[in-house]
Amino acid sequence: MKFSAHPFWLVGFRPFFTLACLSGLSLPLLWVLIFLGLLPAPQSSFAAVQWHAHEMFFGFGWAVLGGFLLTSTKNWVGIRGYHGAALMFLVAAWLFERAGMWFGGRWPSFLFEISNTLFLASIVVMLAWTLVRHRNNDSYRDNYFFLLIFPVFLIAKQLMLSADYFQIGVSMATGLFRVAFLVMLERTLSQFMKSIFQVAILRKPALDGAIKLLGLLLVGAGLMPPWLAGWISLLLATLLAGRLFFWKPQLAMRRLDVGIMYLGYSAIVLQLLVEFIGQVAPAAWVGSFSVHIFTLGAMGLIVPAMLIRIGKGHTGRKVVFDAIDKLALWIMIAAFVLRVVAPQIYPAAYMHWISFAAAGWFAGFGILAWRLIPFLLQARVDGKEH
Repeated sequence: MKFSAHPFWLVGFRPFFTLACLSGLSLPLLWVLIFLGLLPAPQSSFAAVQWHAHEMFFGFGWAVLGGFLLTSTKNWVGIRGYHGAALMFLVAAWLFERAGMWFGGRWPSFLFEISNTLFLASIVVMLAWTLVRHRNNDSYRDNYFFLLIFPVFLIAKQLMLSADYFQIGVSMATGLFRVAFLVMLERTLSQFMKSIFQVAILRKPALDGAIKLLGLLLVGAGLMPPWLAGWISLLLATLLAGRLFFWKPQLAMRRLDVGIMYLGYSAIVLQLLVEFIGQVAPAAWVGSFSVHIFTLGAMGLIVPAMLIRIGKGHTGRKVVFDAIDKLALWIMIAAFVLRVVAPQIYPAAYMHWISFAAAGWFAGFGILAWRLIPFLLQARVDGKEH
């Protein structure tokens, strides 16, 4: 068998969910070791905190988003999708970027720029080409939101590595991932609630469209007058919370695999409310409170459940969350509490809280890697090719 024909390279979620598990368990731990002075900072021309933020959004975050979109876009438009050599190239580019982010300070500037641009530019062009070329067969007419945010990710990436515009870059990256999650959640939760509980949840095109448009506006929150960004955040939080009320959370919370998605949705609402408070009446939160509500609350809770569901379902296995899967989800919930909630209650132990949270990510994603990577390396068990 040719190496490029191995099952690992048949669909985008296989290599990129593997990278998501490995980066999810390692990147937070590496950051804590650097933060505590136990490990030298990356050999780069920017601050260690910029490395951390960049790697969580564009290393871990885009391993998840890339794997999801490479798989889902082909299904949305009904094509074979990227596989084989194309996926090998994207994985090599992702790894090249990780090396550049750690060692690039010693590289010629042009080589670092290539390493830092190649993966993201390539994957957004490939994904956009899929959606544009096959737009007449697209199952979702609102996929233009992805086409709008794809190029902005490249801008956010550059801003995040600038000393002067770092916070704007973080705000923009948070906003971009928020849009992606808003689009994904309304589709997946509708399907989950129907298939699991045989109920329909509220879907009004005007409401859903307003939510996504407000999310798109907030991508530029860092460039707006603070009062404007704050009030838009409050409006979006209100619409999201109101819609959630009609999405039958009392049913969803009966099952951890669905309930944790609702908790991630709620974290988006909470983060927007914190943004509103911070813009109109700055509060003394501990430890980048707002951004970590999103990264540990939305990304940290939704992503593991998504990896399990797709990792099992798309390899031909029955989508059942067993005790070990649920343990990983509970660990991720605990990590959110330790990193986001506990420091606000007892800030004197801040260093301990971030260490415990990083250990939680290591354990949670370690379990996912142990369980899922063997599935991702094997052919589908139901006999289908991909």
